[in-house]
Amino acid sequence: MQDPTPAAPKPEILAAFEAAKGFMPLREGLAVYEAALDAGRLGLPLLEVGTYCGRSTILLADAARAAGVTAITVDHHRGSEEQQPGWEYHDPATVDPEIGRMDTLPTFRRTLHKAGLEDQVVAMVGRSPQIAAFWRTPLGLVFIDGGHTDEHASGDYEGWAPHVAEGGLLLIHDVFPDPADEFTGQAPYRVYLRALESGAFTEVSATDSLRVLRRTGAGI
Repeated sequence: MQDPTPAAPKPEILAAFEAAKGFMPLREGLAVYEAALDAGRLGLPLLEVGTYCGRSTILLADAARAAGVTAITVDHHRGSEEQQPGWEYHDPATVDPEIGRMDTLPTFRRTLHKAGLEDQVVAMVGRSPQIAAFWRTPLGLVFIDGGHTDEHASGDYEGWAPHVAEGGLLLIHDVFPDPADEFTGQAPYRVYLRALESGAFTEVSATDSLRVLRRTGAGI
């Protein structure tokens, strides 16, 4: 019988999460952590698409460490659409002054170092569809938290959902059903609906904008 009380990260991990640069709220982060502990029981890697500066990676990696598996992150580290200069979520501190482009990789590495999780994470630096095209390893968890256009959200789903093992979890972040959120969350919402309609995934939980689905059938 499953323990009804969700496990919580240790205080030092929570402190590292809250100190890290990023946008993941605590409630959603704890839901990611709980899902990662669940998925870790399969003994397979846990993969995150959309790393930014590593805020959510801290919780994913700590859960992976507890399960004795590896956390993998996929990101080109040049920032998604809304993080570019002139947009609401742009952070000038993440711009490489030499080339004038965003580069969140150094901040991400410092985040993991401060949290003591460098050895638990494999960071794949590149564009999600390119990496997914050669990926062959089954995954216990896929967490889609990348770009918010239909092109990017659909590409992440099509590239990585096929690798979620039977009984594994698919997490989709920034799911906003309200059409007023067209730019920030409608593309992930459409991916979420597609996953449910496929018959391959069944919803496990919803925490604010985070959806957790379990693979219960074949396909995507």
